[in-house]
Amino acid sequence: MAERPAPALRKGVDVAALRSALLAWYDAEARVLPWRVGPAAGAAGASPDPYRVWLSEVMLQQTTVPHAAPYFLEFTSRWPTVTDLAAAPDAEVMAAWAGLGYYARARNLLACARAVAADHGGVFPDTEAGLLALPGVGPYTAAAVAAIAFDRPANVVDGNVERVIARLFAVEAPLPAVKPELKALAAGLVRDDRPGDWAQALMDLGAVVCKPKSPLCERCPLAARCAARGTGAPETYPRRAAKARRPHRHGIAYLLTCGEEVALVRRPPEGLLGGMLALPTSDWREAPWTLEEALAAAPAPADWREVGEVAHVFTHFSLSLRLLRAEGDAGADFHPRSALKALPSVFLKAARKGLL
Repeated sequence: MAERPAPALRKGVDVAALRSALLAWYDAEARVLPWRVGPAAGAAGASPDPYRVWLSEVMLQQTTVPHAAPYFLEFTSRWPTVTDLAAAPDAEVMAAWAGLGYYARARNLLACARAVAADHGGVFPDTEAGLLALPGVGPYTAAAVAAIAFDRPANVVDGNVERVIARLFAVEAPLPAVKPELKALAAGLVRDDRPGDWAQALMDLGAVVCKPKSPLCERCPLAARCAARGTGAPETYPRRAAKARRPHRHGIAYLLTCGEEVALVRRPPEGLLGGMLALPTSDWREAPWTLEEALAAAPAPADWREVGEVAHVFTHFSLSLRLLRAEGDAGADFHPRSALKALPSVFLKAARKGLL
């Protein structure tokens, strides 16, 4: 089979030697992860479960491995196959997802599971194009599942891989505009030999050695080939454009209790935190709320009192939530306090502070 064009070769890189060094390192140093079939097991004939690969990749978007791993273990214990997950009630899956953030992923997770179960007989497509046709599966996830689960020569580029590639070639253009160039450079290193291991090796290198602030160059199998190391300041790569100022919003969260129960609402299915259980809130706006406005927007008439404030940072804005608490039993859907663990982080934080 002819080799695909390799932009890395035009920079004088010995791709075969680079790949050999990184794969040998991966064979010896691969992380043990609950969703992974390691290189030794793979060489012995074990095959990854596409469901577990897909689930882990969705969970790991914008989430660290230590944070995602307990959720992965709970999901695969409760729903061991994609068909099991497809049959699960929405509310149960959304509650199990609470704390992982980016809650649209949970809705997409269910949509994809149900499409695989209904349209593909519970079997994931084994090509990048077939995976990309599933609801909620974007280019990165399709490439990752194709490579890791099915050993297809897909170009898998996450934040760790971008960092490794930017340093390996000392790419001077800043993120995010340089992403297409980094992806093209990474594509030049993909081959038909061990593509799943190659993808995971790059991820592992970025996670445990080529770290963002303190790269462990002395432990890197590619150190001798790294152009950024040659500059003496590898930690300054990838270059980044100045960040725009994050907008700040203000809101009110209402903690209405009836004995040991707390009033909760189900947020609309679309939008931020869609479909999740939540505390009742005002709108979130740029201008701070006066107490008079906060009382007028309360979900029920009661003797409301202020009990503090919490701060939370979302991807695109930060939020200050003032907390009002009252006791009452009118016009609300009350839940036991044990239900609070199913709240998204911002509301769990508010409940913990306001119900002390």
